Amino acid sequence: MPKYILNSGGLRNEPEKSRLFFIEIVKGLGETPKILFCFFAEKREVWEEKFETYKKHFSELAIDIVPTFELAFPDKFIEQIKNNDAVIIFGGDDHLVMYWLGQYNLYEICKSKVVATSSAGTNALVKHFWTCDWRKCFDGLGILPIKFIAHYESDYGNNDPRGPIDWQKGYNELAEYGDTSLPIHALEEGKFIVIEK
Repeated sequence: MPKYILNSGGLRNEPEKSRLFFIEIVKGLGETPKILFCFFAEKREVWEEKFETYKKHFSELAIDIVPTFELAFPDKFIEQIKNNDAVIIFGGDDHLVMYWLGQYNLYEICKSKVVATSSAGTNALVKHFWTCDWRKCFDGLGILPIKFIAHYESDYGNNDPRGPIDWQKGYNELAEYGDTSLPIHALEEGKFIVIEK
């Protein structure tokens, strides 16, 4: 049974929440967990740089364990999932991450894995989401029967020419969008929920 750890994003601004997120990811994975970093939500030319940055950050958080990290690539993704204990799908562009992840049966290939996500990575897995970038609702891949708002009530977008985000308006729009029976998870930056399915 997969374990999903859905983070709202903004971890670089929340060091203690970042530490708790990492602890949750590696919980129960032994002393040498293997973790796959997935940057499919980012443009291709930054993957290696981000991998090195995040590898250093998560290595510093590792206490009493010796994790190994691998960078995900679309042409090897299924095999890489099989060879790792956990995958972290980082944020970025909602459409880009759904393009890549939509090519796989993610639920099937992650059946016995820990799947941690952040921001757009989280949006990709849920049924419906409201995105700060487009300030509107979209459908995710529908792996998890929930609705989601990343970066909720943060200063995300305050420098946007459209002006600050009206978070309550976004919440209300998502409540009325799609399957209205689904629960909404609107999490502040750095916060996460755990779903075992």
